[in-house]
Amino acid sequence: MSKKKILFITTGGTIASVRTDQGLRPVLTSEELLAHLPGLASLCQPETLALCSIDSTDMSPAHWLDMARAIEDNYDRYDGFILCHGTDTLAYSAAALSYLVQNADKPIILTGSQQPISGQITDAKKNLRDSVLCALDPGSRGVMVVFGGLVIAGTRAKKNKTISYDAFASVNFPHLAQVQGDRLVRYIETPRPTGPVLFSHKLDQKVFLLKLTPGMAPDLLPAIFRLYDCVIVESFGAGGIPQALMDGFAQGLGRYEETRKVLILTTQVTYEGSDVGIYEVGRRVRDRFAFLEAHDMTIEAAVTKSMWLLAQNCPTFEALQRQFYWQINFDTFYH
Repeated sequence: MSKKKILFITTGGTIASVRTDQGLRPVLTSEELLAHLPGLASLCQPETLALCSIDSTDMSPAHWLDMARAIEDNYDRYDGFILCHGTDTLAYSAAALSYLVQNADKPIILTGSQQPISGQITDAKKNLRDSVLCALDPGSRGVMVVFGGLVIAGTRAKKNKTISYDAFASVNFPHLAQVQGDRLVRYIETPRPTGPVLFSHKLDQKVFLLKLTPGMAPDLLPAIFRLYDCVIVESFGAGGIPQALMDGFAQGLGRYEETRKVLILTTQVTYEGSDVGIYEVGRRVRDRFAFLEAHDMTIEAAVTKSMWLLAQNCPTFEALQRQFYWQINFDTFYH
């Protein structure tokens, strides 16, 4: 039986970095990166595509579109895709690709490391090898993060440690599988898609993430709504908006059909999600103006989904709701 063909798409990050006088810098080529895994050819047929070589702090929506385009251009030629990525914005990229590439029946895996692969002590080799084992598993499909031995759905990953090797958690959903030695132990089966793979080619970056703080003044709201078409509010607890900000939000939003302005409510609390119907501070928002609620989504998923959603150019708020909440249902498995 011929080995599966895996395309390694490199973007830089710590995994491809070396130490310089200015600090860690991603300089390894894709070939140099994979040369640190001499047994790779015995597992699969590896090929490489160097997309960029940057610290993931510099990652942008344009790069997400480039990643999706690279997968689309090569989708029929390979059995799986592994993207080597810096850890700082890896969760954003994983969530973005989950919306840009839907119904994929092939594994699309993002991984990276906390230490460079060229270092004497590194988690990079394990993460890369675990990613290969996951990519070769017949039950693997769709966008996933493989890191620290865990396999996490693309819309559920969050980096919650800056140094430790177990840097990523699966938020509000169990991890899909775990790599134990040379085998993948699967806990949740990923359903096979019922339709063809779908690729999106647009994102609208006019999304602002507003983290509420006690006593925040409403003065900044007109500028935010002038510059952005979607405001995601990271509220307190189960969700709501302080009374002092209500008029500012009402004026900034207007009617969606006239302004195309969108409000999405979520929570600053990482686990268990929002529910604006619990408290009066949430119900008064629901009674006064139209909005969407992110419920138990990660912030990374909410931001990237919003960029994808704005690009759909929904003509009415009802159409926007249908698209967003259909995506919520779509995400239910993945987050």
